[in-house]
Amino acid sequence: MAVTYTWNVVSLETAPTEGDNSDVVKTVHWEVEAVDGDHTARSYGSVGLDAPSGDFTAYASITKDQAVTWAKAKLEVADIEAGLAKQIDELKAPSIETKELPW
Repeated sequence: MAVTYTWNVVSLETAPTEGDNSDVVKTVHWEVEAVDGDHTARSYGSVGLDAPSGDFTAYASITKDQAVTWAKAKLEVADIEAGLAKQIDELKAPSIETKELPW
């Protein structure tokens, strides 16, 4: 099976005002879940955003997909997903095992 990745936004931190804009998103707290069959790995983090440029999206109009896109644009997505894939590989075939004591 192939690993599937699901990105989510846990919360958004905002500045009350910035220039002429209100509730400007400054930080995205994100999570990603990787699933391959019965094996699951997760990663959580936060990323700061640059000041808005161009079209400003009012806080009430922000969609989950838009916030995920903002976060991914500031992250090394391939590295995060590769790390999760390695965690799943380790779950499937552990390189270290805990054994019962021999006595």
